[in-house]
Order: sequence, then structure tokens, then C-alpha cells
Amino acid sequence: MLFRNDKKDDKDKEANGLLTVPLLPLRDIIVFPHMVVPLFVGRQRSIKALEEATQKQGPIFLSSQKDAKTNDPTENDIYRIGVLGSVVQMLKLPDGTVKVLIEGKRRAKVVRFLNHPDFFLVEVEEVAEVVEKNTEVEALVREVHSTFENYVKLKKKIPPEMVMSVSSIDDPARLADTIVAHLGIKLEDRQNLLETLNAAERLEKVLGHMRAEIEILEVERRIRSRVKKQMERSQKEYYLNEQMRAIQKELGEKDEFKNEIQEIEEKIKQKKLSAEGKDKVEKELKKLKMMSPMSAEATVVRNYIDWILSLPWNEFTDDKLDIKEAEKILEEDHYGLEKVKQRILEYLAVQSLVGKMKGPILCLVGPPGVGKTSLGRSVARATGRKFVRVSLGGVRDEAEIRGHRRTYIGALPGKIVQSMKKAGSSNPVFLMDEVDKMSTDFRGDPSSALLEVLDPEQNFAFNDHYLDLDYDLSKVMFITTANTLDRIPRPLQDRMEIIRIAGYTEMEKLNIAKRYLVEKQREANGLTPGNILFTDNAILGLIRHYTKEAGVRNLDRELASLCRKVAVEVVKKDKSARVQVGAKSLHKYLGPQKYRYGMVDVEQRIGVTTGLAWTELGGELLVTEVTVMPGKGQLIITGQLGDVMQESAQAAMSYVRSRGEDLGLEKDFYQKVDVHIHVPEGSIPKDGPSAGITMATSLVSALTRIPVRHDLAMTGEITLRGRILPIGGLKEKILAAHRGGIKTVLIPEENEKDIEEIPSVILKAVELRPVSHMDEVLKKALILEDPESLFKKKLVSAETREDSSVFEDKEEESPRADILPQ
Repeated sequence: MLFRNDKKDDKDKEANGLLTVPLLPLRDIIVFPHMVVPLFVGRQRSIKALEEATQKQGPIFLSSQKDAKTNDPTENDIYRIGVLGSVVQMLKLPDGTVKVLIEGKRRAKVVRFLNHPDFFLVEVEEVAEVVEKNTEVEALVREVHSTFENYVKLKKKIPPEMVMSVSSIDDPARLADTIVAHLGIKLEDRQNLLETLNAAERLEKVLGHMRAEIEILEVERRIRSRVKKQMERSQKEYYLNEQMRAIQKELGEKDEFKNEIQEIEEKIKQKKLSAEGKDKVEKELKKLKMMSPMSAEATVVRNYIDWILSLPWNEFTDDKLDIKEAEKILEEDHYGLEKVKQRILEYLAVQSLVGKMKGPILCLVGPPGVGKTSLGRSVARATGRKFVRVSLGGVRDEAEIRGHRRTYIGALPGKIVQSMKKAGSSNPVFLMDEVDKMSTDFRGDPSSALLEVLDPEQNFAFNDHYLDLDYDLSKVMFITTANTLDRIPRPLQDRMEIIRIAGYTEMEKLNIAKRYLVEKQREANGLTPGNILFTDNAILGLIRHYTKEAGVRNLDRELASLCRKVAVEVVKKDKSARVQVGAKSLHKYLGPQKYRYGMVDVEQRIGVTTGLAWTELGGELLVTEVTVMPGKGQLIITGQLGDVMQESAQAAMSYVRSRGEDLGLEKDFYQKVDVHIHVPEGSIPKDGPSAGITMATSLVSALTRIPVRHDLAMTGEITLRGRILPIGGLKEKILAAHRGGIKTVLIPEENEKDIEEIPSVILKAVELRPVSHMDEVLKKALILEDPESLFKKKLVSAETREDSSVFEDKEEESPRADILPQ
């Protein structure tokens, strides 16, 4: 409670005399006349000065320090003009400090400092104030009253009662000294007002300070109003989230968003980004800092930055350049496939010599089950690179390859960038599986998007739509797989190094089964080497009678089925039981044989010729039947043949008609008979030109009544003049002939160069005879005592000819995939 001590000291009444009083230096405060203030005093010299004044019940001089940080002030550190005051109340606190209540009385000035060991002792003289009473001063007082009232309305910390107290003061000097205590002005400005002795001038300065404060308060009020309006326009969710953040901050919880920004900045420093990538991610980070963490756009930007920082930029694994070690690994994992293995070793050899080399882009083309996909993983292991695989089967959207632009909701990079992130290095082995199974629709052509990826001259700056940055793919070793090249666009084929993988021979399948498949299925079914033992005859029996394929996928399934049945026996009998699987026991475990092997026609038949076809599954035997019957010259073609194959049949018929006289046929024979050409298994579509000589041979056989050799097969395209043109897929077709027990195969002369690709084991079992003209084919295929006599024999009349449309043998062929042109 503040109270005044109205007791008048005799010394205070001496207006013109000098007073010797103790001095109390003040810090950060200036006391004005008529002001009562509480002070906390801790310095010993100051406490002793207070005690001296209290003991003598005399005044004390109050003056402020020029620098509040000075703990031990000197004469020069203290202002000369201050206030004489009296100690109203003093209380010593337990910690040694003193709480004192002081009232300012009158202005005074230090005349000189006196020596005293315990505190400052000074001689002071009171200074007279100049107080004028006129109209101008009265107007100034009224203006100050009005301005102070406005000031109090803006300054909420001043109680409203203070307006009533100040409005009752008419004395300009006291009015100025009273108001200045409520103004938030600097210490120097307060001292200046204390030293201003003219009351009107001092009041005018107070008015100026008060108006400056009002302007500041007005600006603050406008800012508060503007912020409030902005908050009102914002979404309720945003406002609540801001409140939550403030609460969390008050509770001392971590600011997750701030920490996340710091983490991103640290990652950017550590990541070896390209110049373009670093510039882009720094711009996005700057944008993110200005956003609310809960806004949808912030999530999009944060995901974009995460994708850029998660990619491997200039991060490479070291290639294993040991050729012998790489060759050993490739041989361990796969049997055969010499071309592919040789190409990988060539790459490693050049890499070890050159040091820097663009990654190869290989395309492995072959039937299913020959190990194309698993070969990619083996190449990665041999070269010491990371491995990543993408299946392109069924992909029909260009964005699957190049990504979506960020304008779309839920946009992501394409499969290329996603796989690079998964790989974690800039030079992995990248396998693109089933590249021939992509399709096209209104969303774009993914195969066209692959042109940039698989072009060594462009992929060093691959641009994904989502990232919108150039990413270097030139060090990646791309391996693509396909069953056929026909469905791969030509421009895409042109960018890849195509390596054909033909089907396996019997001996290769036997070795693969013994080395890999048996051990794999034995472990998968919980059997030990002592539980089951396969003989070579058993595996050959599986290959010949239970599978019909170019690869080993079905062989693997049959082995798995056999192991499961043996596992049942082992569990029923004893876990240490031993079961030996031989050729005779296959029927017991797998049922009747599914396919015939090496069972060609034992009889020579008229109008029936064995041809060879290439399919996605490998090579196949393709029987062509021709029957001639009385009619009016109609050519009937059945067996669901494609346009190219139907044209081959017409070309074959035209050839036969052109050589009719030479073959001993009547000139108008074709006007008296109907010819029916049929290729069995009519539910399966077939196409391609390579059955041309097969049809021509069957036509000649049916018209001349000369049978065709049953152990001979043929393949080749025929022209109207009887020339034989080359075909594709020779190796697969010869393997099919070997599987079917064919002893001799007629092939186009221009295909002789492809014979070296055929394994020597097959060449020993199958005789290949190159032919260049249809005349040679007829002489080798038809059963004649004297082949040269073929072109002298006359045609028997149609009325007496036996009907050759009846065929005794109705061999059931296995289902086959579409026959495609080669």
C-alpha cells in the first residue's frame, strides 16, 4: 500500500540553499516529482545511502545511471539532474536486498560530489521550474487531456480510472510529470523531459511522445485487425491446426514439420545430385517452407522432394571384372545358352580394358521355359551389380513407363524411375520381362516410350514426366525378354542387340534336370537325397512322354508332382524310406503317357506330308493332307489357315498346274477334280509361308498317286516357278523333327548357314538335305524306283482313281500355340 509522508523537514524548506544528501543511483528508471515508486536495492553502497537517509529522516537524491549495466558507477556515470525524494517505507529482505518505497519531491541538480567511504554524498541545489499561465498553455493542457484519453483507450494496460485522475490536474508541470510515467519511451527521452524546466515546453514534448505512441498503437491495431480478418477467411481446419501447433509448442513438444525441413536440408547436402536436380529440389524446398504443413499442396511438394532424394544419383556399384569368376557363376546357374554368356563376358572384358563403357541393351528371344528371366539375375550376380525386374506384360499406358505429370492427383513416377529407386544404384542389371506382350490403346503406346529408355544415344538424359528432370540411364545394363519378335515394333528392335535362344535338346534337358531341377524339387518337398533317386531313363521318360516343350517348365512341374507323391509314401512308411524312380514306375505316379515319342507313320501314305512349323513354344511337326475327288476344279483349303498360308497353297497349286504335263498329268486335269488341302488341328490358327513345299509335295502325291516318305519332313517357301526361299526358326524346327523321330529333313539351300547353330548331337540323328528347287524336293520326298521317271508318268483318269481322302491313321496331336510367320 502506497502512502505519503507529509511531514515537512526543515531542510526541505530552504529553497535557495545547498543540501548535502546521500545519492541513490538508479538503473533503467527515472523518478519524477510527485511519483511514488517501489525499488529493490541490492548494492551495498546504495543500501547504506538509504539507511543514512532513513536514520536522519532527511531527503535522498535520486538520479539515474547513464548505463544500466555498470555495477559500480563513478561520478561520470550518473546524470547531474535528478529528484530529491523521501523514503516512505523500507523493508529488508532475507536475501540481503532491500525493498524501499520512495516518493519524488522536487527537481535538483548536483553541484559537487563529496568524499564518503560508504556511499555517494553530494551537494545539490534545487532547480526552479518555469510555469506560465496563459491561454496557449491552457489549450495545451486541454489537448494533452484529450490525447491522453485516446492513448488510454488504445493502451489497454493503463486502467481507465487513470483518465479521471489525470483530468483533474490543471498544473502543466505536474500534468507532464504524471503522464510521462505511463509512456513507453526510452530512458534518454525520460531524462530529457526531467531536465526540461519549462513546464509548457515539457508538456509539449510529452504531447509529441504521446502522439507517436498513439500512431504505433494504431498500426498495431490495424495489423491485429488484418490478421484477424485473414484468420476468418481461412479454413476452420487450418485455424484449429494452428491452435494445435501453438498448444504443442507451449507444452514443449517437438515441431515435427520444422524437424522434417531440417532433415531434408541435410539430405540435400549429402546427396550427389546433378546441377539441375539440386536447383530444382532447392526451389521446391523454399516453396515448402512457405506452406502450411497440413495443406494438400505441401504433401505433393514433400512427396516430390522425397522421390528426388531417394533416387541413386551418381551412386555406382563396382563391376566384377574377373572373367573367369563371371564365367564360373554363369555356368553354375544355367546350362547351355552359350551366346548370352559369351556376350556378357565380352562386355566385362571390354569394360576392364576401356574403364568406361555404356551398358549393353540385350533382347533375349526364345520360347517359354528356356531360362530367359532367370538369366538376368545370374548376369547381375556374375557382374556384381544390383538386379531389378519389371514385367511389361499387359502394360498399355505410356505413363507406366514415363510416369504421370504432377498436376494429377496421386501422380507417381513411371516403372523405370521406381525400379531405379528400388535398385539403389545407377548401374543395375535391369530386366524388362515380356517386352512383346505390351499393347496400345487411347492412353498411348508404351513401346514408343521405351525408345528413349533403350537408346544408348538418348538414355543418358531420360526425362520422367513426374520428376521433369534428366536422369542418366546410360550405365544401366538393360536385358529384355520376348517370345517372338513379330509383336515388337521395328524401331524398338533396332535399338536392341537381339540374341535368339532356341529350345533345349533332350540331352540338355536331361542335364538341366539332373543338375538343377531334381535338387530344387527335392528340397522344396522336404525330401533328402536318400529318400528319392531318379534314373536317367526315368528323366528321359518324363521328357519324351509327359512333356512336349522347348523349355523345361513343364518338366519342372512333372518332377514336382512326382516328388509330392513320393513324399506321401515316405510319410506313410518311414522318413528314412528310399524310393527309386525308374522309367517303368512313371505310369504309377503320373498316370498314362501324355505324348507319343518317335512314333512316325510306319506306312507310306499318298497325299500326306510332314512339315515343320515354328511357334512361340518352339518347333512343331505339322502334317499336311491333300485329297483329290471328282469335281469342277475347286480348291478347298481348311484347317484355320491364315492369309499367308492360303496364298502359299494357291502358289503350290499354280506350280503343280504349270508342271502338269511334265508330271504326266492331263492338260485339263484341274477342271475335272476338286482338290482339298487340310492341315489338322483345325481349332488352332496357323499362318506363315514355310509350309509351301509341304503343300506342293502333298498335291503332287495325291494327283500322281505316289506315296510320300513317312520318315521325312520338310520346310520352305515356294515360288510360282518352284524356287525354294529361306525360312526362319530352323533350329527350333530341327529340334521338333528330332523329337518326332524324323530321320531326314529337307531345308532351303539358303538356310545352310544356320546349320552350325544346331547341336552336333542332333545333326548325327537327323540328316539335313539342302534343296533349291521344288523338283529336287519331289525326287527326294516321293517314293520312286527311279526318281528321274517322275516327270514321265501319265495321270490315271479321275474315274478310275482310288479315293485318297480316307486316312487310316488318326493320330491325336498335342495342343499347339498359334503358328506365326517366320
